[in-house]
Amino acid sequence: MDGLSVMAINSVSLIHVIRRPVVMSAVKPPLLVLLHGVGSNEDDLMGLAPYLDGRFLIASLRAPLTLGPGAFGWFAIEWTAAGITYDESDAAKGQATAEQAIRELVSAYDVDPERVYLMGFSQGAIMSLGIATSRPEMIAGAVIMSGRLRPGVEAAAAESDRLAGLPIIVVHGTLDTVLPIESGRKIAAYLRRTPVDLTYREYPMAHTVSQESLSDIAEWLTKHMDSPTRS
Repeated sequence: MDGLSVMAINSVSLIHVIRRPVVMSAVKPPLLVLLHGVGSNEDDLMGLAPYLDGRFLIASLRAPLTLGPGAFGWFAIEWTAAGITYDESDAAKGQATAEQAIRELVSAYDVDPERVYLMGFSQGAIMSLGIATSRPEMIAGAVIMSGRLRPGVEAAAAESDRLAGLPIIVVHGTLDTVLPIESGRKIAAYLRRTPVDLTYREYPMAHTVSQESLSDIAEWLTKHMDSPTRS
């Protein structure tokens, strides 16, 4: 991380790291909230910050569940012969915890509440997708990187009129062996049945963030920040 990123606690319930805007403005800055994957921590996705729009105040949250030294998660998972399993109620609790922290970030750092964006990877993408589809009024857009659609998301989705026009970009790697490309395609298929403003892209990458995908994400974020598609 660069010198503009600092550990912050303040009145936010989850430990987090922030990068204050590097491009100043007379108006309140937009907020970009980063949600890391299982077994990672708040420092991980902050490595992407230098490539993202300098007007953002970027906050990277540490997930609440401690899995080991420097390793955290939004909910517990198990690796079985049939694949990854988890308890849906635990996932819902993790999402609620993230939602609370996002509201606290908006207040603690005096950002523009109308320009709050989510950017999640893997399990963080699962959280971001759940928040976007069930609490669309909380955010102005969401970036879903290498995630999956958990069953509870569809059941908890907001009404169509609340989702209308919400910008969501889903990116996934065709070489992903952790959450195979079918996971990304299922997310896209679900979102195409809703009135969100969906962008879906695939890349020849594994379970990671490539330079190409990051460049497209950065461009997408700036575009939607400058020309919002929702009133």
